[in-house]
Parts: sequence; C-alpha cells; structure tokens
Amino acid sequence: METTVLERFLKYIAVDTMSQLEKESIPSTEKQKNLARILEEELKAMGASDVKADDHAYVYATIPATTDKKIPTVGFIAHIDTSPAYSDENVKPQFYKNYDGGRIVMNRETGLSMGPEEYPELLNYVGQDVITTDGTTLLGADDKAGIAEIMALAEYLLKHPEIPHGTIKVGFTPDEEVGRGADLFDVEGFHADVAYTVDGGALGELEYENFNAASGKVVVHGLSIHTGSSKGKMKNAILMAMEFQNMLPVFDNPMYTEEYEGFFHLDTISGCVETVVMDYIIRDHDMDKFQKKKAYMERAAAYMNQKYGDGTIELTLKDSYYNMKEKLADHMYLIDIAKDAMKELGIEPIVVPIRGGTDGARLSYMGLPCPNLCTGGHNFHGKFEYITVQALERTTELLFTIVKKFEAGTLAGDR
Repeated sequence: METTVLERFLKYIAVDTMSQLEKESIPSTEKQKNLARILEEELKAMGASDVKADDHAYVYATIPATTDKKIPTVGFIAHIDTSPAYSDENVKPQFYKNYDGGRIVMNRETGLSMGPEEYPELLNYVGQDVITTDGTTLLGADDKAGIAEIMALAEYLLKHPEIPHGTIKVGFTPDEEVGRGADLFDVEGFHADVAYTVDGGALGELEYENFNAASGKVVVHGLSIHTGSSKGKMKNAILMAMEFQNMLPVFDNPMYTEEYEGFFHLDTISGCVETVVMDYIIRDHDMDKFQKKKAYMERAAAYMNQKYGDGTIELTLKDSYYNMKEKLADHMYLIDIAKDAMKELGIEPIVVPIRGGTDGARLSYMGLPCPNLCTGGHNFHGKFEYITVQALERTTELLFTIVKKFEAGTLAGDR
C-alpha cells in the first residue's frame, strides 16, 4: 500500500529540523540528520538505488530508468531544514476541511485566526482542505511539502515499473534556509543532466529568476563611559548604528518593494553603548544595481569612519548567490516543459521572479541547470503558514507529468 503525500508531509513536519545562522558546520544543527536518516531508510525500503545519507545530511537516491530510450537524467531536489525565523518544534497541524472562505481559527485558546482580509489568496482554496499551524510554530511546508511530493513521486514510480521513464535522481539538502544548502552538494556524483528544486510557493508558481544576494555585517565600535562624566568622551554605538541605518535609502526596504525591486534588510541588531552588531541582507535581481547597493554601504561606512574615527564602523560584505537566469538562458526548455505539464493538469502557470533564493540558484552556477517549482504552500517562515491537501496532491501530479514529458521527448530539439 502506497503512503499518501499527506501522510508523508505530516510525518516529516513532526521532525524538528530548524537550521541555525552563524554556524560554520554543515549541517548547522545535528537534528537535521534525523530527517536525513528517515528519508534514507524510506528510499531504501521503497527500492530506490544508490541511496545515501552522508555525514553532512545530504541525501541522494536514484530511480532507475524503465526504458532504453535515450532520455536526459532529471533530478528533483528539496531541502530538509526549516527557517530559523520561527520555531518548528512540536508542530501541531490544524485541519479545516472544505474551507468556506471565512476566517480560520487556528488556536481557540489564544483566539489566533487568519482570513482573506489579510491573505486574499485563501479564496483560491475555497472547497479545499486547508492545513495550518496552531500559531506556536511554523508549519514546515517550506520545504517538507517539497520533500513529501518528491518522495510520493519516487514511491509511485518504483512501484509501477511498467511506466516508461528515464533515470530520475532525488536529492535532499540541509541548511538551505541559511544559504549553505548547495555548499557540499555532490553535483558530479548526482549524475543529473538537469534538475528542478521543489521549493516554491502557490500551486502553479514557476521560477527561473532570483535575487543576487549578499550578507552584510556591520560592527559599530563605540566608547562607554559613566554618563555623569561623558561629555566629549562617550561614543554611543547604538546612536551611531541608528545613524548608519538612516543613511540607507528609505524605500529600498522589503516593506516597500515588490517584483524586481531590490532592497537592504536589517535582519538582526544587538548591542549596547560600547558595541552594536547589525546583520543585513542585500538583494537585487539586476547585477549592476546589486553591485551599487554594496558600494552604497561601503560609502556609508567610509563616511561614518571619517566622521567618528577610523575603525568605528567595521563592514563585512559577502556574496551569497546570484541570479540563475543567466545560467538557464540556454535551458529554457525546462520552463516550457513545466508550463506544458501545468496546462495539461489545468493549472495556470505563474512565472514570477523569486524574491529570495533557492538551492537551485547555486546549483545552476555549479553546472546543474535547476529552475524552481511550486510546493503549494503559503506564508512561509511564520505562524500563518498554510497549505492544502489538494495542493500537495496536485504538485505530486505535476512532478509525475514532468517526468512523462521528458520521456515523450518534449525537449529543446522538439520545439
């Protein structure tokens, strides 16, 4: 008896896999290995080949070809970890069958609820079965929905060898949420010609553009002294940090941007009069604008150091990933196949730029062309995250239809 995609999803979200920033190890949290081992055991049990969960919580497997026809090897990839932005410990999924379009009470004790007033896309799921959290954790659809959908596909193909298809590769990564999911991915050993990450949002989303991304760490060095004798001596790092932040363009902020608009985002700040540390992320789809944003921060730091003394502002910039559009320009047939598969299933393709990044961006630059497919989830990284049972099922059908289109020869040369 096959395990349903819903059963898999509920099993996987029960495993705490939150990654952690500021950790050099991969995985950044040992607990990610727990889900890696579960996936390894399940893949072996269903009969996959070359199954391996390595010491860094990467999981690899092969679904052997069932035809001698020459078909490119396609991979499907998702990530194990959940965002450190919100807890995933002891997830309590809530079910709302046959959603009627009204408010959803997520937690009767606290009165927490959500509805189409704040999240109008909920109206797209009237009549479907909505899964939410109880508000104490995130749900984990990012990306355990993607894992469940890939695993459901794998089991179905392995149990039905009469279905003709080429070699399929399965890959699961740790630490995607902290920007290191592709760091140790064995692209050469994966032996895929092309791949898709299953790490997107609403049903129908299809993405082959993403932000160019960098991190920025600003350390502000002040001088603390007793307030009673501080005149002309104190250098308040808190006030200087505020001044630095206020030098950045007000509207280049995620609160005011959409689509292709980039931003500076102050993600964390901590400290006191003596020292303040600020962590930024810098994003832009356009490489020239991306480079100018980093240069802008460097000029702001130089001005502050000129004003308050050398070493007052210590700025460290580090590129994280780049827009995969450049690497997918010669592989747009991957987008065409996914769009055709969606249309065949009656799903409207929604081709949008990712206002973020995926492992696929890094993997594309590592030689594995890898656009991003939807999972069906919404409101990732927070307590209002949700997905529907039907979206899980439809995305699994989408993956299967993509496999069929590869077998049918719906490739660049056929267009």
